[in-house]
Amino acid sequence: MSMQEAILLPGQGAQFEGLGQDWCEAYEVAAATFAAADRILGFSLRDKCWNSGDEIHRTDIAQPAIFTTSVAILRVLEQEGLDLAAVPLSAGLSLGEYTALWVADSLDFADGLALVRLRGEAMQAASEACPSSMLSLMGASSEQATQLAEIGAPHGICQVANLNAPGQVILSGELAALAVVESQAREVGVRRTRRLQVAGGFHSECMRPAADRLASALEEIEIKAPRVSFLSNVSGVPESDPKQIQEHLASQVCSPVLWEKSMRWALDQGLRDFLEPGPGKILAGIMRKIDAEARVRSAATPADVVQS
Repeated sequence: MSMQEAILLPGQGAQFEGLGQDWCEAYEVAAATFAAADRILGFSLRDKCWNSGDEIHRTDIAQPAIFTTSVAILRVLEQEGLDLAAVPLSAGLSLGEYTALWVADSLDFADGLALVRLRGEAMQAASEACPSSMLSLMGASSEQATQLAEIGAPHGICQVANLNAPGQVILSGELAALAVVESQAREVGVRRTRRLQVAGGFHSECMRPAADRLASALEEIEIKAPRVSFLSNVSGVPESDPKQIQEHLASQVCSPVLWEKSMRWALDQGLRDFLEPGPGKILAGIMRKIDAEARVRSAATPADVVQS
């Protein structure tokens, strides 16, 4: 593979009040991307991002907001000389997969935005129907996480949800099951746990209704074969068959995110240079835990473009 940067796209959790505003003020192409999103969605995403306080953290708002912001940033970078057709690889964390597919020219902006809007609504509804959450196991191994998921499972849905990096493992499930895990974590050598500020138990069977809704919607959307390598959260390896990608996008909301596996695949190909077109710098931090020598250039603010 070439030494050009692979692209890593962030998922939910990267949102904040004012998301995308600095980009829209600095670049017309970013403002035009948000204006197009407003037309496609039928409401002002800009208003939700910039003027609605905590509403940006709702799953049904955060997901289209992050997707739109990431595309806006990428369009700015294209304007500044980035050739998306030449990138060696694109990968996204959970929601970020939709942006990664846009990078790979598999999914157009309007379809991607409609899907992430529906995905966010469906996940929000599933969360409200099934009281659930996610639990970070600080410093845990995947084996410890599996053991704790088995301890919690008799008390409700409890699954390993994210294998992000060494020591960064997340469980997902119903509240009663997670409470048992919290009480038993020290018994298996996990000294600290932390509840995540999320609407519900993402990447677990708590999201089955959302997966079913998403599967139906995906049947109506054209997904093309990626023009660059696209890494899947579900398999942790590249996927090129549109039907397989469609199936993975639906199952992904109930399946564990194999981020560490996918990043190790990329590193094994000789890739050492990555670009994270914000928002935020979450994936750069995760990569440091996977391989401290890998380089992740962030484009989280317009100032990052000037410095690059």
